[in-house]
Amino acid sequence: MQLSDLIFLDTETTGNEAEDRLCQLAWKFHGQSIDEMFSNIYKPPVPISIDSMAVHHITEKMVAARPLFKESNDYQPIKNLLEKPNSIMVAHNAPFDLDMLNKEGIQPTYSIDTLKLIRHFDPEMIIKRHNLQYLRYFLKIDEDVSYPIQAHDAKSDVIILELVFNRLYKKAQEIFNITSAAETLQKLIELSTQPAFIGKFAFGKYVGQMVEDVAQQDPQYLKWLYNQKLDSDQDETDWLFTLRQVLKM
Repeated sequence: MQLSDLIFLDTETTGNEAEDRLCQLAWKFHGQSIDEMFSNIYKPPVPISIDSMAVHHITEKMVAARPLFKESNDYQPIKNLLEKPNSIMVAHNAPFDLDMLNKEGIQPTYSIDTLKLIRHFDPEMIIKRHNLQYLRYFLKIDEDVSYPIQAHDAKSDVIILELVFNRLYKKAQEIFNITSAAETLQKLIELSTQPAFIGKFAFGKYVGQMVEDVAQQDPQYLKWLYNQKLDSDQDETDWLFTLRQVLKM
């Protein structure tokens, strides 16, 4: 494994329910110039929700004349690239993008989840939020980027994603005292498959409070939350792991 195996990827979608599909895909190789990176929009097989349009601003009119992703000229080259033996897809909240790709018949060989990594490296949530745009401003990582970054545009998110990854890559080498690219990438892949502890609420009535403190004050709320996460259609591995830990389940 080497840095040239990395493929930074982001999808924009019709929504986040089981039936939803991608309508934009962007990706770039590690170190590739912004001018050379890939980005395109596609007509999805299901309607784009208004909620999603309000986030990424891709409308039905914009995709009306576009091909379905699976029927586009882009499909097979991207599938071949992501399924190469050493390819490593990097995404923020990778399970979501992996799910969207799986719906299109694409199964990336390896993946690294930068959201999972930041949770592992910041369990006390010194960084208040771990979403990509918050990290962008907290870390001041795009101040020297000339491309006009737009939140929730797949191309812009990929640019930010790579910059966040570069910080996490160096952090992993410091924490685990490793220097080789192969060993570091293997460690990041392993961490991306392991549940991470979420230290602080970034939502709800206990926003800003430590999860362990809430476990002492209001365990019933956490038990209710656990059942909600258990029934969710989304990947809630980290929350379920956290709640089991603090509730001693």
